[in-house]
Amino acid sequence: MPMEYQLASQDFERFLADARDISMLATRNQTYTMVQGVLQVFRRRLDLRDALRFADVLPPVLRAIFVADWDPDEARLPFEDRAAMAREVQALRGNHNLSPDTAISDVAAALRKNVDVAAFEALLATLPQGARDFWHA
Repeated sequence: MPMEYQLASQDFERFLADARDISMLATRNQTYTMVQGVLQVFRRRLDLRDALRFADVLPPVLRAIFVADWDPDEARLPFEDRAAMAREVQALRGNHNLSPDTAISDVAAALRKNVDVAAFEALLATLPQGARDFWHA
């Protein structure tokens, strides 16, 4: 059994702690909503092939969150300015979402601390410019 699956929960908790600390949110639940929102906002802007390739470089729990409840027939959105996409992140469970305006860059910074950075960067280099810019911390 691959170690990434054996340690999936521990690795996810470490990622959540990093994202919480970077974003200065107070709880795991607030952080989870922010992370889920960021992943969904990004996913809406990729074609199916690129989204699945992106999922492959994520740790197992983040990979599962990225693909959960996905409607692959949903209309693909263009990459917009970061402020507009941050508002989209904040719209997920709006009354319970405390994601800061910096949610995308905060999650990007936490993600880079918890992935194989070389594999992540190699994948980003193959994606459209908007996708690469999205993950700039």
